Amino acid sequence: MATSITIRGRQYTVRSDDDGEDLQQVAKYVDSKMAEVARSSFDEYTVALIAALNIASEYDRFRREVAGRLDDLDREAAAVGAILEAALPEEEEQA
Repeated sequence: MATSITIRGRQYTVRSDDDGEDLQQVAKYVDSKMAEVARSSFDEYTVALIAALNIASEYDRFRREVAGRLDDLDREAAAVGAILEAALPEEEEQA
């Protein structure tokens, strides 16, 4: 699917399997991040580079947070499993 997006006043046509609306939201986010960095009077290349680093840092922080939460859920599920296993009568375990 081809979707038209605008970043820093320039229009791009992007082909993607993603929903066009999702891609528009991502483009708006990237544009806003670049606008934040551009306030510091950098050239466009530096603006793009710093914005990309900021977005990648946000992503990595989010990824680590989600991984930590999944680890916590795995531990909780294992504890619940152990409690349930211990609660089963001996005869049912052999059946």
